[in-house]
Amino acid sequence: MSHCHCNHHHGEACHPEGCRKEWIRLALSALLLLAGIGLTAADVLFFRPTAVRLAWFLAAYLPVGLPVWKEAWEEIVHGDVFNEFTLMSIATIGAFCIGQYPEGVAVMLFYSLGELFQEKAVHRARHSIRALLDVRPATATVIRNVHAVAVHPKDVRPGEVIEVKAGERVPLDGVLTGEAAAFDTAALTGESLPRTIRPGEEVLAGMIATDRVARLAVTRPYEDSALSRILRMVQDASERKAPAELFIRRFARVYTPAVTGLAALIVLLPWVASLLCPFSYVFDDWLYRGLVFLVISCPCALVVSIPLSYFGGIGAASGQGILFKGGNYLDAITHIDTIVFDKTGTLTKGVFAVQRCECALGVDESRLLQAVATAEQSSTHPIAKAIVRHAQERGIRLLPAAEAKECAGYGLEAAVQGETVLVGNRRLLEKHGIATPEAPQQAEGTFVYCAIGGQYAGSLLLADTLKDDAPQAIRALKALGIENIQILSGDKQEIVANFAARLGIDQAYGDLLPQDKLQHIGQLKRDPARRIAFVGDGINDAPALALSHVGIAMGRLGSDAAIETADVVLQTDQPSRIATAIRTGRRTRDIVRQNIVLALGIKLAVLVLGACGWVSLWAAVFADVGTALLAILNAMRLMKLKITDKI
Repeated sequence: MSHCHCNHHHGEACHPEGCRKEWIRLALSALLLLAGIGLTAADVLFFRPTAVRLAWFLAAYLPVGLPVWKEAWEEIVHGDVFNEFTLMSIATIGAFCIGQYPEGVAVMLFYSLGELFQEKAVHRARHSIRALLDVRPATATVIRNVHAVAVHPKDVRPGEVIEVKAGERVPLDGVLTGEAAAFDTAALTGESLPRTIRPGEEVLAGMIATDRVARLAVTRPYEDSALSRILRMVQDASERKAPAELFIRRFARVYTPAVTGLAALIVLLPWVASLLCPFSYVFDDWLYRGLVFLVISCPCALVVSIPLSYFGGIGAASGQGILFKGGNYLDAITHIDTIVFDKTGTLTKGVFAVQRCECALGVDESRLLQAVATAEQSSTHPIAKAIVRHAQERGIRLLPAAEAKECAGYGLEAAVQGETVLVGNRRLLEKHGIATPEAPQQAEGTFVYCAIGGQYAGSLLLADTLKDDAPQAIRALKALGIENIQILSGDKQEIVANFAARLGIDQAYGDLLPQDKLQHIGQLKRDPARRIAFVGDGINDAPALALSHVGIAMGRLGSDAAIETADVVLQTDQPSRIATAIRTGRRTRDIVRQNIVLALGIKLAVLVLGACGWVSLWAAVFADVGTALLAILNAMRLMKLKITDKI
């Protein structure tokens, strides 16, 4: 069991009633202590007898001492004899034994005060992360029998239609019906700009409708919404400890009994030495030094601040749409030196777009686009949809098409304004005896050929498009010192090589099956010094995500299998967030290191000074509580940070 401040009065510190009782106890103890010091300084007659002074300071001690004794006893019963509560109890009882009553009270008072502040800091940190993420509305407006009814989101079933007014937060995941609408996605992605969502596209719980009333057909129950899943991931993340946290736990188990033994030696060794070579040994002086040593030795600053640092890092990343599934992954991402990307849906949008038009002699581009888009307008094929969308964006009017019929594996044939239009692959045109030019060997996409009235009219080249931030993502990773960046894809080698060249990536491998990707990661892992992150989004990427040291999944478009298997989930689907995730991990690591150096440095200095008799119990308790509070405030800085390129 770790010696952690936050165990002390854990329930009370989180409730106003418990806090009030705690403050009353502290105030009573402080008033009696100050009054006792004043009466001693004024040399008041009734306060001169030792018995009166002992009774007075005992009355000041008990309100703060008894709860700590109780905690110490509970820890001892559970087999943890050397804990911070035991140390404080021994130190303060020892102070009373040598007549240092005010200092005995002060040690326990300031320890309890520091503990209360630390408990509040930890509670506030947890609360702020919960508040950051848990933005689920308490009610949902559902349309039942043509009437809008306000119900709890748990009572809405998939398939029902809900209404979200402008400025309201979406309570459940659903598909947009009606017109396109703009949504603020900051709660899920950290993105400040509103995003336009079209009819039939998914809207997630936590988004805010910004421009008009939107209606959604609910797709998932309340417990399974994207936001509920994020909350579960972040709450579960605190259970997966980083190596530094696990080390501090082990360290505290060895360190605390060790310093207790050293404190005893500080008292006993001079006594043994005084027997061998006589010198003036004053038991009270050496006991006082041993007590100072005990007070400053508490490992509290480390035990509380380091888990809080990782919790803060997870919270800071969550605010930017990056979900770490544990402090261990926050730590692991700082060691990454190789990043392997799947291509489609990760670096590219996974959506076809027209790259260029090649027109036959005497046919202009508008005529070619109009003919192809008119013939394709009734098709549901992704390539057909991409061509129709491109024509509409160019403002080209589509004509009525008659007798459109699909030829499986070839394309389609339609009658447009009395002329036969053929749209498909080269084999379709060759089947009709129409000659077509040879496609370039280094084709970086899919060609769609067209013939109008039995004559070759031209071709369109379609390809997947890079995500807007993909080049920036690669530049940012290289700026972080990660030079080994690779692409793996099931797409043609020429297409993969073309994308890699545009991104400045040297190693790109195409024509791969899922097992080939897995084999490639396995080969990379043969070098034990290499630390690999794999970035993917599809169900076929799940094995590679699991095999890599850190698996990173695209959370918005990614498959459930990829998201479940991954260690880090990018809610925005933006590859540039990988660099942000690494910077967050590095900043967390820096703060953890700062806290370790701060806590151990101050404690070591005061331990040495205390053993030499140059530090009082007052200074020891201020150093202990002050160090813990400084470490916690340093850890909490993470939650306030916007992790930018400058970090």
